[in-house]
Amino acid sequence: MAVVATRVGRTPRAEQVGATRQQILTTAERLFAEQGLYAVSNRQISAAAGQGNNTAVGYHFGTKADLVRAIVRRHTGHIEALRQEMAAAVEGSREVRDWIACLVRPFTAHLDSLGGPTWFARFGAQVMTDPAFRGIMAEEALATPTLGRVLDGFHRCPPDLPEDVRAERGDMVRTLLVHVCAERERALAEGAATPKATWDEVADGLVDALTGLWTAPVARP
Repeated sequence: MAVVATRVGRTPRAEQVGATRQQILTTAERLFAEQGLYAVSNRQISAAAGQGNNTAVGYHFGTKADLVRAIVRRHTGHIEALRQEMAAAVEGSREVRDWIACLVRPFTAHLDSLGGPTWFARFGAQVMTDPAFRGIMAEEALATPTLGRVLDGFHRCPPDLPEDVRAERGDMVRTLLVHVCAERERALAEGAATPKATWDEVADGLVDALTGLWTAPVARP
């Protein structure tokens, strides 16, 4: 008896596997965001995702590092598409603010597009503060073609900072972007007040702050 396809080229079994994988990814992202990566086991994720088999996470994704990478990849496609459009609009600019916006706004716009509640900003904050996993997020982000273009455009802008200052401020930019978004996301999830009413306003504030941070005078002894 032939298997009936529910979509072009997809069997009911493939549909079920795809749905299971998405449920695991959503559950893992939420648990990692709320509790941290080391506090959550694959067994806990499987149970919370409604999987009777405690090894479901390992079966579908492999190691915890593989699972973290899969969660990141689920979001990077949309962020990359938004960044492509923004980068094309400021191509050739020598204004720091333009390139800072290309770093900030695709991320905040993506979070806004997810509706609520969301967990990706808090997930990112947990990953970025974990030495065992932070490299994964950096690798996946840098693998997107447009981010490299944005960073090249950004670094061609004045001021011409000393290399150690450039590296230090780069860390500051990443940290502030991730954690400001994570704190807003947490406040929204808890129903708490937030300084800005919308993600677009959050982006405005971040672009202002990060532009000021990058272009601040350098004190030398």
